[in-house]
Amino acid sequence: MEYVYAALMLHNSKQEVNEANLKKVLSASGVAVDEIKLKQLVSALTGVNIDEAIKQAAVVAAAPVAAAAVDKKEEKKDEAAAEEQASAGLAALFG
Repeated sequence: MEYVYAALMLHNSKQEVNEANLKKVLSASGVAVDEIKLKQLVSALTGVNIDEAIKQAAVVAAAPVAAAAVDKKEEKKDEAAAEEQASAGLAALFG
């Protein structure tokens, strides 16, 4: 995960995400650099628009939150309907 964080830090500071820069960031933070992981990350990020990937990730992350909000509204409606039914049943006993 620290490799991805380092890449995001470089991108955010408008630095090129390459092996040398990643190695500097990781080494400065005390991470023992694995050359294979470093090469794999740089290769995987080649041609990737990081800003667009972040936007898409934010949309994907927001979707479950929006769905949960809809579910809570439906639960409240169900609870209100159940209370009405219970009240109607009690009224029939005394009515």
